[in-house]
Amino acid sequence: MHTKTGIVTSTKSDKTVVVTVHRYVRHPKYLKRYRISKKFHAHDEDSKCKEGDTVIIEETRPLSKLKHWKVIEIK
Repeated sequence: MHTKTGIVTSTKSDKTVVVTVHRYVRHPKYLKRYRISKKFHAHDEDSKCKEGDTVIIEETRPLSKLKHWKVIEIK
């Protein structure tokens, strides 16, 4: 299973959090590193996450239209 580490940016939905994951990539020609951000909707069964928490999410079967991840650990 794939896992990612990110920061919780929204907890407005019931049992769902939005996690922003940042990663760095290197430009193929100029070799400069730049940051890419992507948002993932993750399932949070007990609604324990708060905005600003660092979490680890794991890929799972589709739970809804947007949710394909679940929170496995809050750091």
